[in-house]
Amino acid sequence: MVVTIHPFEDGNGRIARAVTDMQLSRADGSSRRFYSMSAQIRLEQKRYYEVLEKTQKGSTDITAWLLWFLECLERSLVSTEQILSRTLAKARFWEHHRLTDLNDSQRFMINRLWNGFKGKLTTSKWAKMTKCSSDTALRDIQGLVQKGILIQGSGGGRSTGYELVEE
Repeated sequence: MVVTIHPFEDGNGRIARAVTDMQLSRADGSSRRFYSMSAQIRLEQKRYYEVLEKTQKGSTDITAWLLWFLECLERSLVSTEQILSRTLAKARFWEHHRLTDLNDSQRFMINRLWNGFKGKLTTSKWAKMTKCSSDTALRDIQGLVQKGILIQGSGGGRSTGYELVEE
């Protein structure tokens, strides 16, 4: 384990993650791999170092490390599947609406919604993000509601929120 031996002055962790990804790629037997173990390890960096330190300072039993590694790999695969599912749904959406008449602001905001818009979409947020008036934002939103692309959520008045209709 490069991280434990620490043969280089700098970059041991990066090298270990690169070797991990290379070995997983070889084990997959495919030239295409959509998941990244190194990206998942970076997301779980604190726990990675905790398990690594415990393993390095303990006995030669690496069971805890292997369990963490396999669980991390599973989380990487699940995360990748979610991303790919969302990407495919977005592609299907745009294929379905390829002939739908949309303006640039509508296309921009639809993509923002598909890419993980945080919070509730309101007319004021639309206006701010697209740099238009509240009236223009409302017309754009109502146009998307009429086309079955957005649906009005609960609430009313200025707090009315809109959500993407996912098919």
